[in-house]
Amino acid sequence: MQDYLGVKEQLFSLVKRLSAGDVVAGLSVAFILLPEAVAYAAIAHLSIQAAVTAALVGLICYACIGKSHFAIVAPTSSAAALLAAVVLSLHPLDAKVAEALGVALVILTGCGLILFAKVGLGRLSAFVSRPVLHGFSFALALTIIIKQLPIVLGINASSTGPVQLIFEIFQHSRQWALWSTALGGSALALLWILKRWPAVPGAFVVLALGILFSHTVNLADYQIAVVGEVQFKPLDLEWPQLPLDKWLNLAELACGLLVIIVAESWGSIRSLSLIHGHMVEPNRELMALGAANLVSGLLHGMPVGAGFSASSANEVAGAQTKLAGVFAALVLLLMVIFGKDWIALIPEPIVAAAVINALSHALNPKALLYLWRMDRDQYLALAAIIAVLAFGVLHGMLIAIGLSIAAAIRSFSLPVVRELAELGHSRDYVDRENHPDAITHPHLLILRPEEPLFFASVEGILAEVQHRLLSGDDVQILIISLEQSANLDSTAAECLIELADELKRQNKVLLLARVKDRIRRLLLKLAGEQFDAKLFWSVEDAVIGAQRLRRASVSTKTKS
Repeated sequence: MQDYLGVKEQLFSLVKRLSAGDVVAGLSVAFILLPEAVAYAAIAHLSIQAAVTAALVGLICYACIGKSHFAIVAPTSSAAALLAAVVLSLHPLDAKVAEALGVALVILTGCGLILFAKVGLGRLSAFVSRPVLHGFSFALALTIIIKQLPIVLGINASSTGPVQLIFEIFQHSRQWALWSTALGGSALALLWILKRWPAVPGAFVVLALGILFSHTVNLADYQIAVVGEVQFKPLDLEWPQLPLDKWLNLAELACGLLVIIVAESWGSIRSLSLIHGHMVEPNRELMALGAANLVSGLLHGMPVGAGFSASSANEVAGAQTKLAGVFAALVLLLMVIFGKDWIALIPEPIVAAAVINALSHALNPKALLYLWRMDRDQYLALAAIIAVLAFGVLHGMLIAIGLSIAAAIRSFSLPVVRELAELGHSRDYVDRENHPDAITHPHLLILRPEEPLFFASVEGILAEVQHRLLSGDDVQILIISLEQSANLDSTAAECLIELADELKRQNKVLLLARVKDRIRRLLLKLAGEQFDAKLFWSVEDAVIGAQRLRRASVSTKTKS
């Protein structure tokens, strides 16, 4: 009850702050979301109601929970394509089973997002590197656009892969429908022209003109298909009735959809927030996305995320608060209630043109060319593109995520350890390789791992440390700077203790510098005798401590 009152109070507070900017932005977003709902429903092989429901739920849920002033949470092309790919991979017997599978997938994705938010995994998007995401988005957009071409050309195609589909389209070139092609081509041309005026909702204008054209001309005489009757059923919370094995299959596949939604959404939310100096908290955004997907699934809607095109359009239109999204939901609802008969008249070639237009920005090679100019990760992006085109959206997405994880593992399997030396007499310690004039101290070796110590990196890093020790015969005291490590897991802690024990057997000493409080408490708890008076706040403190130990050792030998 308290949660309900809190949400109600927040909505009332938002209404009081309604501004002219929110009204204008809400209208603009609604005019964008309606054609996108029609287009993305076609991509997902679902009803328009599923897309509209998802948009309404996403806008309201995010306004209640999310933090960004500009994020528009609604169906996205990538989520729609992945939903269709997952459902088709399970070979549903009929449309009813397919719908149940899709609903269950959205529910599981929502639950997964909420769970990840609760355990603090808001930065899950880090598992999908930007180059892989760029490559995946490029290939996904290309795949969807190619699949729209048969609709524009008015032909039936049976191929599912983009490459095979291209060949089939050209093999049936004599069957291309002239009027359908002309209408779709004209719509694309008009959409391209209207892009010169960002304030004009191009997709909405083209759809409106298509409805007017369909109303005045009998398109059936010209072999042009229309969307057809649109039925909107009363919304009802319903749990899909599926066997346990299907739920388990979907739970595995939902992880891929979850990661893509987070990566796409967090990129949009964070970039717009940084522009305006707003603070957003990843776990709260994850909770908002999870709630939106869970409610959308329960109401038989599509998966939702914060797409960049709609969110940036909201920001450009002058949104001031999250109420812009709520106002957009209201306008969208009114358009659907009073305009469903008009929606039924939309020509399908224009819907396909709207899909192509909505995804055309993803075909901009600028991000990919930038990688080639940097000479960094370009082959990773290229591999993601090839994976999607060769193996399809679902398997390509899983391969793309695998490539990201493999790249991360590879970076940790190639440990970078820098030797430090004093810059003049400044007490500043820098990378000796980049500063050959820096001063080293006799019998001391100061090393700094460039990655945090944790279970996947610590053994490789400490193996490199021991290799450096073997190459320095006169080293008696080793100093390791832990400035990159905020904490240690059990594996890293055990490895450091083992290294200290091994050095002790060799009559050498291990000192640790830049030790954070949590690491200090852990090591003193596990091996207090070994690390007592050997943990330091700075490298300079560790060097002073090492010199003190050296003097004490020399004094002891002299007396003996």
